[in-house]
This record gives sequence, C-alpha cells and structure tokens, in this order.
Amino acid sequence: QVQLVESGGGLVQAGGSLRLSCAASGSIFSINAMVWYRQAPGKQRELVATIDTGGSTNYADSVKGRFTISGDNAKNTVYLQMNSLKPEDTAVYYCRMIVQTDSSSEYVYWGQGTQVTVSS
Repeated sequence: QVQLVESGGGLVQAGGSLRLSCAASGSIFSINAMVWYRQAPGKQRELVATIDTGGSTNYADSVKGRFTISGDNAKNTVYLQMNSLKPEDTAVYYCRMIVQTDSSSEYVYWGQGTQVTVSS
C-alpha cells in the first residue's frame, strides 16, 4: 500500500509564489514518474508538469517559465515551485506517481489534492 500526501496549497495574491510538496510513503521499490495535474472549477483535469527518473521535465505551455517541478528520490517526494502566479492558476492541484512496489509490480497513485487560490 502506498499513500501520497500533498501540502503547500493556499491563498496568494497574483504575482506571488507557492511551493507544493507531495510525499509518498509505504511499500515503495522505486518511483518511475512524478506528475502534477490541476483541475479548475468546471474544467477538466489538465497536466501541469512531469519529471522522470532521469530528471527530464515537461511543462504545460501555460506554466512554462513560471513553474518548476523537481524530485527528491531519497525522500520519495516531488515538488512544484510556482512563481508569478495568475488568477487562472486557481485550481485543485494533484500529484500522481507511478510506483513500483516490487521488481515486477507497478501501480499509479494519486494524492488527495491541495487547493491553490490566486486572487487578483
């Protein structure tokens, strides 16, 4: 059993910054990918940023140059540094990890979500 716990959301003014964290715990053999998604009210969940085991990153066009994803394999944690926040960044942010629980078993786990609200 693996659990993901997110933290770091909150209310911030436009132009401000927040740092989200997502820590995995439980029966972890390895983590093969870490991803941040977000879902705004009335909209579909969208991919924000990804990082793989080699450290390669990808970002949605809407956050490029403002958000930075990073991972700490020793702590089984992924971060999302969000700078120059805009009201349109307001959403519930979810982390997702592809976790190997042993040498042959791989599963997808989601965090519970953390609210980010950016006021204008």
